[in-house]
Order: sequence, then C-alpha cells, then structure tokens
Amino acid sequence: MPQAATKKKSAPRGSADEWKVRRASGLQILEAPAFAPLDWLVHGFSTRPGGVSELASLSGAPKIKRERVLNLGFTDWDPRARVLENRKKFFRAIGADKLRAITLRQIHSDVAHRVDSSNAGAKDAPQGDALFTREPGLLLVVQTADCIPILLADPKRRAIAAIHAGWRGTLRRIAAKTLGRMHMEFGTRPEDVIAALGPGIGRCCYEVGSEVARDFDAQFPNAREWFDGPFDALASGENDPNWLPWLTMMPPGHQPPPLRVHLDLIAANRAILAGAGIPARQISSSGLCTACRTDVLFSYRRERTTGRLMAAIGIR
Repeated sequence: MPQAATKKKSAPRGSADEWKVRRASGLQILEAPAFAPLDWLVHGFSTRPGGVSELASLSGAPKIKRERVLNLGFTDWDPRARVLENRKKFFRAIGADKLRAITLRQIHSDVAHRVDSSNAGAKDAPQGDALFTREPGLLLVVQTADCIPILLADPKRRAIAAIHAGWRGTLRRIAAKTLGRMHMEFGTRPEDVIAALGPGIGRCCYEVGSEVARDFDAQFPNAREWFDGPFDALASGENDPNWLPWLTMMPPGHQPPPLRVHLDLIAANRAILAGAGIPARQISSSGLCTACRTDVLFSYRRERTTGRLMAAIGIR
C-alpha cells in the first residue's frame, strides 16, 4: 500500500515516509514507528481490505459489485455478527486479542473519559470522543471514516489516550483537553508525549463553508494557515447571503453560489498538540487522505454508504 496520499496537499509535512504497513492475519495494519520502541504498548490503525463484511458498490459499472471489507463499525448495511468477526480479526492482528476493548458513543464533542478497573466493565459505552488510561489490559478504541484519529502515549508514566477529532472536536480543542486531563490525573508532561495522527480526510478533499471558516477564525489566531481558498472573505462574513445582500445588485434567487474553502484537519490538530506543549518532532501523521484512498480506506464524505476504520491503543 502506498504510504502517501495520491494528492500531494493531503500529506502533512515531514512524517508520511515514517509510517509502516504491517500485514497480519490477512489484514494491513498501519503503525506509527514512534510507538515501536514501547514494548508495553500495542496499537494499530485499521485499513479497508481483509474483512468478512460485504459492501455493495456500483463503481460506475452496470452491475452492483460486492467488496469484502474490514468494516469495524455497527452500520445499517452490515450484520452485527460480521462486524464482531472483523473486530476479532483486527484485535488479533495488532496483538490485542487478550485486552478488553473500550469503545465510545462518539458525538463530535470535547468530552474525554478516564477508564480504569472501576468503570471498564460498564454495560453501556460512554458518550464522548476521547478515552485515556494508565490501566494495563485495556484497549482504547475510536472509529472514523474521515475524521482524524489521534493516539497519545506518555512513556514516562505509561499513560495513553485515543481521540476522535472531527471539525467540531478540533474546534473545541479535544486533543489539547485530553492531554490536559492526562496531566491533571496522571502527572503527564506534554514534552514527554508521543502523538500519532492516523488517516483522515485531507485538505485536498475537505470542502467546508463559511460557518466553519468563521468558527475557526474566532477560535484560532493562526486558522488561516489551515485553509485553502477565499478564507478571509468567508471569515469576515462578506460571502454570507444575509450580509448586506443589496450590495450584490442581484435580484433575489440570482446571487452567485456561496464560496467554499478547504480545511486541513491534520494541520490544525498538529498545531493544537504543539501549542499544548508536545514537541513537533514527537507528532507524526500517516499522510493518507481517506477520500483520496478509498481503495484502502473508508470515506463517508466520498462514499456515504461505507464502513468504519478503527484506531486502537492499549497497555499490555
């Protein structure tokens, strides 16, 4: 599997060449090399091929084709038994089949949950978008299909976190807030932390509108660096159809279509983590865009009916 996205812009600076693809149990597992020296740690980012689920796709052909995929999320189109079998294969492939998997009901928030022996056996998954722990025997899991999966490891205190960061979570700085919780509860120092950002939709493919541009501009002084396109016009509100519409001199219903920009969620989360104190050299990303690489990844924005990827990290 190629290690960088097919469009150059979707690869974050510096780190795409470092990531590895390991084949195990018929699957292709993405791994962050910075985690490799940590023998107490297991981790992995799933990819599309090798599962037992059958995803129907027209693919421009006259007949519907069925593709065998490693869907790891409970979706309407996929029987639950197949998802459970896929999860079993994935956990075995990353060496985590003996660990207890902890999942979330993801809601695009900034909510992070500490997990330990007192709550790991809860019947219902908690609502939120990040998990962190120091407890051995637990595997922290987040699911994505365009959003950015982020794994954190503190080698000094053997603390870990798994984070789901879409644009709403990124706007709310969920990665920095999770790191802050680790500092508060475990004594984690940001300068000790290693961060790995898995596959997500790249700047090349992630088109957003004026409301997103304005929200980011209001929260981050350097937000303009994460956008391509007429960011200044959108952030100022000049392209808003309710902003002095008489200035366009166009009759109602004939205004030009709204301007759009492209957002780089990887660059935004790298900057947020660096701003929280993690050295830039300790932050890596896969360089893979989910929308560019639907041959090996899932993209909800591009496909709509699709599977879910999984990022997992655990303490042996």
